[in-house]
Amino acid sequence: MSDLFEASGIHPPDAPLADRLRPRALDQVVGQDHLLGPDGPIRRMIDSGRLGSMILWGPPGTGKTTIARLLAQAAGYQFQQISAVFSGVADLKKAFETARTRRAAGQSTLLFIDEIHRFNRAQQDGFLPFVEEGIVTLVGATTENPSFELNGALLSRSQVFVLKRLDDAALDQLLSRAEVDLDRPLRVTPEARQALLALADGDGRYLLTMAEILFALPPDQTLDVQGLAGLLQKRAPAYDKSREEHYNLISALHKSVRGSDPDAALYWLARMLNGGEDPLYLARRIVRMAVEDIGQADPLSLLVANAAKETYDFLGSPEGELALAQAVVHLATAPKSVAVYEGYKAASRAARETGSLTPPAHIRNAPTKLMKSLGYGEGYQYDPHLESGFSGADYFPDGMERRTFYDPKGEGHEAKVRERLDRWAALRAARRAG
Repeated sequence: MSDLFEASGIHPPDAPLADRLRPRALDQVVGQDHLLGPDGPIRRMIDSGRLGSMILWGPPGTGKTTIARLLAQAAGYQFQQISAVFSGVADLKKAFETARTRRAAGQSTLLFIDEIHRFNRAQQDGFLPFVEEGIVTLVGATTENPSFELNGALLSRSQVFVLKRLDDAALDQLLSRAEVDLDRPLRVTPEARQALLALADGDGRYLLTMAEILFALPPDQTLDVQGLAGLLQKRAPAYDKSREEHYNLISALHKSVRGSDPDAALYWLARMLNGGEDPLYLARRIVRMAVEDIGQADPLSLLVANAAKETYDFLGSPEGELALAQAVVHLATAPKSVAVYEGYKAASRAARETGSLTPPAHIRNAPTKLMKSLGYGEGYQYDPHLESGFSGADYFPDGMERRTFYDPKGEGHEAKVRERLDRWAALRAARRAG
């Protein structure tokens, strides 16, 4: 019976609100004007009268399934849907054979594969002949980064379109449609309405699911923010520690610290902790920031980062998380220098290039008579005993020209280091000249 309702474009009276409000034309889709607007690439494809295979990549509840269904409708294609969660090779073969039969009868097929990233690489390879021959126009939907989850061969035959999470304006538009459909306003205060949009977190389907609960309340009841929080369960943030969002957020945290923005850094730290990230993973990354982006400009940063890790080990959550926050703020507000980081990389390249050159004889130890007779340690000067505290000796291997690897620009603590390096360079040049 539900199939009959769906075929006629009418939803059964007991259908969820999100299904009843599902757009019946592409113009009714909200929040994706960059794809469906007059100058959008999907709109241009429709206007040309020919659809190409595509991957729709975006968060849950942004309209991927709806867009695929409406594309088929607009182009006059037969819509066929498969879910990679519930389907296997046999289902795919059946879908392709059905599409081949339709094609022989002059009917095009849009094959929509939901959660396409859940098909393995071999199964994805199985799509290729049917896509290349034009037996199906493939529209895949995924919440995961196609670059990581889909075969390169499949991506080369499809356009990837990125759907945006719905902003507050788009979500509020959905609420207004619900109010029109049910012919009554949502009984919440303006502040609670805004809180409801925030709870949806860009997911239109989830918003309408929550709204349906609110519409079922007695008509004389109006909820404020506190009442809304008591009725609706707070949604867990969209965060998967093994997926792209994990790497996006840690990149945002690292770059906020590097960019000396403590407020943004605290925000991304909180986002990751609220999403269930392992605090010790964050502690390791904070130590990495201290040595990579701050280095000798503020040597204290490394001590603070390590102390934050030790503090978290000692206190645990949630108290220990404050130590991570303190470290993030310290690093974000510290002067920055990559001189050590870049110097070590340059030294590593030089070490690989020069192979097994030996140290110069004057800095080799000479514990035996033979070694002394070979000149080991001859002419070595103990720098702390010198009046200047600096001998200017050559410590590079014999046969290797002196190179500069560590070249601080003079931020923070490194300003004084720069002065000493310049003074030592002048002394070294004077010694060689003399």
